[in-house]
Amino acid sequence: MEIGNSFAIDNLQSPIDNTVVRYLGIDYGQKRIGLAVGDSQSRIATPIGTIHETKADRQLAESINRIEEYAVNALVIGLPLNMDGSEGPQAKETRMFADQLAKASGKPVHFHDERLSSFSAQELVGKISRTRKKKRRPIDSIAAQVILQEFLDNLDQVESKG
Repeated sequence: MEIGNSFAIDNLQSPIDNTVVRYLGIDYGQKRIGLAVGDSQSRIATPIGTIHETKADRQLAESINRIEEYAVNALVIGLPLNMDGSEGPQAKETRMFADQLAKASGKPVHFHDERLSSFSAQELVGKISRTRKKKRRPIDSIAAQVILQEFLDNLDQVESKG
């Protein structure tokens, strides 16, 4: 498994294959899970909402519902690495969730470094809304959008490594 911006990549669209791969971007948290969708053709990530669940089985069930609803082929999950690139407790929680989701959905999981995604999301939302209440609401799904957009922006590099 390669460590970098994107890693654990398999089953991606090849330059010869015209199949469009639809991705679900996930910003995992123990209380909220931000979601975004995008595909290998348009390469544009769009936030689709947040799962507000604290129970692991409900988080998993809601995530599966979104995978089915959006006809997703693969998952891109933000991995919260420390600034030195090491994995802390939240990264381990994220990996456990990713493993459960991969097993339950049968979809391949691609991890993407999310170190600054929440900061980028807050910057984006700050430009759009003015009140604190409005700023907090969409941060999780915007963070998922940032994670997925970065992955899609680097898809050519990711494919050439595969």
